[in-house]
Amino acid sequence: MSSTTTVTKPPKARPTASTVDILNNDTARIYTHIHPILVLSLYVFRFKPIVADPVPTLLNTLILLGILQVAYVSVCLPATGTASTPSVVKPGARKKPGPSKLESNVQGRIIPAFLSLLLSTMVGTPLIGIMLILFGAPLTTHFPHTFLCAAHISLLASIPLIYVHGVDGERWREIVALLLPIDEVFGAALGTFMGAWLGAVPIPLDWDREWQKWPVTIVTGAYIGFAVGKLAGGLLFKGRKISFN
Repeated sequence: MSSTTTVTKPPKARPTASTVDILNNDTARIYTHIHPILVLSLYVFRFKPIVADPVPTLLNTLILLGILQVAYVSVCLPATGTASTPSVVKPGARKKPGPSKLESNVQGRIIPAFLSLLLSTMVGTPLIGIMLILFGAPLTTHFPHTFLCAAHISLLASIPLIYVHGVDGERWREIVALLLPIDEVFGAALGTFMGAWLGAVPIPLDWDREWQKWPVTIVTGAYIGFAVGKLAGGLLFKGRKISFN
């Protein structure tokens, strides 16, 4: 009587996440530093109208922010899954014509950028809205204010993350658990959420100022945190990991 032995291969180890590098061209290297200035300038220019009439102004500003974020990821960041290996051509075989530069840009950059915008709006905004309510946002009133606040936070934080990391569940578990090494994309997301959290501090203070109304200080903190986190993550803390010890 013979016995058979089944040999199973061990599961392939998942590659560790590495930092996200800016695309290696002059346009990307220049625009990545201009972008946070443009984002902050947009908010500063719209600040007084936001205080006076938050809902329509936040909605209009959100459209402009979406355009800026799509431009940033398209120009500066590598889209998920774009790492390519050189194709091997057999001797004597004719090389197939590749896609044109325009087709390559549309497929490799523009489409992923708009998909990131769509996912950030449709998925990220409701999740962040629920988080805001759990942290004390008005539940029965000011729903448009809360929704637009969540949308601004989502576009600031999640469009670059979705663009470079895709929708891989394991990678997003690492993001939520703060296990990724810091770079300007992860730093911008961390800064956005930290800024929004700190922005809640002036709301309960009894100063009777118009700018203390919901959600002006939250959105203000998110914009400032985005710019600070992006610059710090790309220049000061790149490659480091958050330690909980």
